[in-house]
Amino acid sequence: MKPLEGKVALVAGGTRGAGRGIAMELGAAGATVYITGRTTRNEISEYGRPETIEETADLVNNLGGIGIAVQVDHLIHEQVQSLIEKIEKEHGKLDILVNDIWGSEYLVDWDTKVWEHSLKKGLRMLRLAIDTHLITSHYALPLLIKNEGGLVIEMADGTKEYNNENYRLPMFYDLAKTSVIRIAEGLAHELEQHHCTAVSLTPGWMRSEIMLDHYGVKEEDWRNATEKEPHFVISETPRYVGRAVAALAGDPEVSRWNGQSMSSGKLAQVYGFTDLDGSQPDCWRYLVEVQNAGKQANATGYR
Repeated sequence: MKPLEGKVALVAGGTRGAGRGIAMELGAAGATVYITGRTTRNEISEYGRPETIEETADLVNNLGGIGIAVQVDHLIHEQVQSLIEKIEKEHGKLDILVNDIWGSEYLVDWDTKVWEHSLKKGLRMLRLAIDTHLITSHYALPLLIKNEGGLVIEMADGTKEYNNENYRLPMFYDLAKTSVIRIAEGLAHELEQHHCTAVSLTPGWMRSEIMLDHYGVKEEDWRNATEKEPHFVISETPRYVGRAVAALAGDPEVSRWNGQSMSSGKLAQVYGFTDLDGSQPDCWRYLVEVQNAGKQANATGYR
């Protein structure tokens, strides 16, 4: 079954992590997926990571979708405009826009006050996390609203409820991750008259390539990381939030979520999908009820 066959999606920031998982699951559902990022097989971005947009496109193709890799720096207006013109020329429409651009893991000085944090890195973080999303929406939405039923997903870290109750030190990170939730709320108002939908979505503690490297494990033996960080037991693959996106994109009543902030774990309960291991991690409830409450790590009842 290919519920998204004939749909055209843009995953802005699909080189690795959540973006790669989302692109893969949209492809598995039959969509044509444009994947953008700065790192290609011929050029590496400031990240210095080995993952490329072509690799993501190949993974999409292997799952039965159509993956199209396009190198784009989403801070450069002309490149974003050319991307949207390419999509319109080749397909005449855009059904799904996923704003997942981030690119700032190595810019964050964790647990650092605003006056102690590198100002240069902090401001760069905001540009990468916020300006890129606004620039992409500016150029992409005129194409998306040409047809009713379009979907925009702003990728966040944390639900609105969690972030309202928990300051995400440092300030630059807090602003970056709460701002995209507000962007989704604003887009929900602006798109509603066009019968399109905008939501914000967060994964849980995601086993991205960078996170696995941080703990010195691979996906196959990820549980070894719990020896260093016991609460990593609640972690999930990038494909899990990808399945959340695919479920939203395939929901004929997706407008019921317009403007809302959701998580992969919450949507799994609604749509019934699972992570690759058959579990349904509910990370944000776990963080509140177990980790932040100072309890011993135990995912029983949370996945």
